Amino acid sequence: MMRLAVIGAGKWGLALYHAYGQNNTVVISSRTPRDMANFVPVKEALSYEYLIMAIPAQFARGWMEEHFVDQGQKILVAAKGIETSTGAFLNDIYGDFVSAERLAFISGPSFATEVQQSLPTALKISSVNRSLAQTYAEALPDYIKGYVSDDVVGAEVSGAYKNVIAIAGGVCEGLGLGNNAKAALISRGLVEMTRFGEAFGAKTETFLSLGGAGDLFLTASSTMSRNFRVGLGLAEGKDMKIILEELGEVAEGVPTTKALHKIAQDKAIYLPIANEVYQMIYEGKDPRESVGDLLR
Repeated sequence: MMRLAVIGAGKWGLALYHAYGQNNTVVISSRTPRDMANFVPVKEALSYEYLIMAIPAQFARGWMEEHFVDQGQKILVAAKGIETSTGAFLNDIYGDFVSAERLAFISGPSFATEVQQSLPTALKISSVNRSLAQTYAEALPDYIKGYVSDDVVGAEVSGAYKNVIAIAGGVCEGLGLGNNAKAALISRGLVEMTRFGEAFGAKTETFLSLGGAGDLFLTASSTMSRNFRVGLGLAEGKDMKIILEELGEVAEGVPTTKALHKIAQDKAIYLPIANEVYQMIYEGKDPRESVGDLLR
């Protein structure tokens, strides 16, 4: 049994609070107070040895700068994304505050709603500290099979990139392009994701695992995915501001697309799908034109 504190009470934070709460002592905290059991102030949450950080990627650095007090805590990072202002991965951001041996990252096919309903799945905990990864994996409930890995960069890239491909998946669905097109998009998205990860030293096999192919297949093919729903809105010709207002939640794929586009330009990495998603979101390109350009 562990004593953990979840910081961030969005859907994923609440899902992990539920999951880890099955066999452990768990409290939860967030910027906005919640009327719920075991909700505690941030200062109290930070006193726990084991933390789960479920703060969206674009806000992680700011939160750590404002609130974090280093007391030797171990951190499981539950967000996915790349910081748009710097192009930094989450392991870089959190690495500015704690050593890599105290950081772990969770990934895999896991819609928050199903995790909170205690439906079975498998997740991967990645860390350069295998013992820490194993500790977080073994604390998962019986309905979640936990795996461990030392490929932090691979976990980070796949977790961020799949959200961008999910937007393209929503466009594909919204335009009624059919199952053949969806399968082609997801499989080529996996190739593109792998190419990007390898440029940063990630292991190829990571992208064929739960956090890579597993999470990609799930996120890029279901309306339960926020990023997939962004793609549906683009296919309908909606303005991005309207799409995000209707969504009412954070869709990490939107800022991650911007970060990928800049990194690809700086490092000359060929990312055709991510580039088309960028043009649809940030340059207003017609989705059907993007489809045509990808086919050519």
